[in-house]
Amino acid sequence: MQNKLTTPLSNVQQELLKLFAADVPDHHLEELKLEMSKFLLKKTREEADKAWEEKSLSDAKIKKKLGIN
Repeated sequence: MQNKLTTPLSNVQQELLKLFAADVPDHHLEELKLEMSKFLLKKTREEADKAWEEKSLSDAKIKKKLGIN
């Protein structure tokens, strides 16, 4: 039985597969996971900041919406 992909791999998946083929030592994998987490956190914060600015949000507005005094 042969597995067939119904959708192509994303560019990220392709790069990760290349990395897995390199037989990276465990301590490098831990470092890589940390760096990927930092990258994703940075991008998430950038998107949140962009939305915050586009909607002219402030701490006071958020607290008011949440019913916090």
